[in-house]
Amino acid sequence: MWIGWIEFDVLLRDVHSLKEKRSVVRPVLAELKRRFDVSATEAGLHNQYRRTVIGVGLVAADRAHLVEVLAAVERFVAARPELELLSARQRELRSDD
Repeated sequence: MWIGWIEFDVLLRDVHSLKEKRSVVRPVLAELKRRFDVSATEAGLHNQYRRTVIGVGLVAADRAHLVEVLAAVERFVAARPELELLSARQRELRSDD
């Protein structure tokens, strides 16, 4: 079994309050969960309205599937016009490590 996650440091475009931030981040998280069948959450920078950290996690039977899904998730986040992807950090672990 393989466990993988990816963290995105994201700048939110055209957001001027925490309420606007929620209205941008929530649909992105929902779409990640729906489209890729992953766990996704806002994982940091909760009090800054222009920036956020999005964390996505996945458990898979084999590494190839894990890498494929995490790469697709990264492409999805990078392509969102309301987000500017500043950095992405990815990690994969085998369950017996």
